[in-house]
Amino acid sequence: MTMNDLRRHIVARAQVAHLVLDSALLEGLVGYYELLAKWNAKVNLTAFRLTPTGEDDAIDRLLIEPVLAARSVPRQAVDLLDAGSGGGSPAVPLRLALPHLTLRMIESRTKKALFLKEAIRVLGLTDARVETARFEELAGDLSLRASMDVVSVRAVRVEADVLATLQEFLKPGGHIMVFKGAGAADVASTAPLPLRWAATYPLLPHLNSRLVLLEKSGL
Repeated sequence: MTMNDLRRHIVARAQVAHLVLDSALLEGLVGYYELLAKWNAKVNLTAFRLTPTGEDDAIDRLLIEPVLAARSVPRQAVDLLDAGSGGGSPAVPLRLALPHLTLRMIESRTKKALFLKEAIRVLGLTDARVETARFEELAGDLSLRASMDVVSVRAVRVEADVLATLQEFLKPGGHIMVFKGAGAADVASTAPLPLRWAATYPLLPHLNSRLVLLEKSGL
C-alpha cells in the first residue's frame, strides 16, 4: 500500500460527492490523514478505523464533509474558531480548503492539543493556533469576544446552552457552522437569541449528514 493508493481513494470519494480537489488541497488532505493515522495508533483521536489507504466512512466524514462545508463559509469571512477540535476535523480540512482563513482550535485534552499543534507544523498552516482549554473558559476572554466570523462545531448533541456560549465568540452577522449526522437533533428551532437559523445544506446524502448555519443578529 502506498501514498498513491490513499491519494487515489480520496480523489474517488471526492468524485462521489461531486468535488474536484486541486493539487494543493489534495496533498494537504493526504498529509493530514497520514499524520492522523500515525498519531491515532497511540492517542485516541478518532473512533474511525484509519487504514493506510483509508476506509470510505473515515475519508467521507473526516475529509470530504469539511471540504463540502467550506463552500458554505461566507466569502467575507476571515477568522474561524473551531470548538472542541479533537482530532482536527472539521477544522483542519476547512482551513486547507480555505487557506485565507485564520484558524483557532480549542481543545481541552492535552494529548489531542499536542496533535493539533503538530498538524499545524507539519502541514505548514500559517495563521493557525491551538488553545488548550475548554471553550466555556475562553468565552469570557475579552480578546476573543465578538472576534470571529465563523465558529465551527461537530458534536452528537449541541444544546442551546452550548450555542449561547459559542455565539459569544462571534462578531455581529457571524455564523456558527453545526455539523450534524444522521439522527442528530435539530438545532435550528432551538437556537437561542441572538442566533437565528440561516440555512441548512446537505453534505453527504448517503450518510444523511448536513450543515446547519446559524447567524448572529447584528442588533
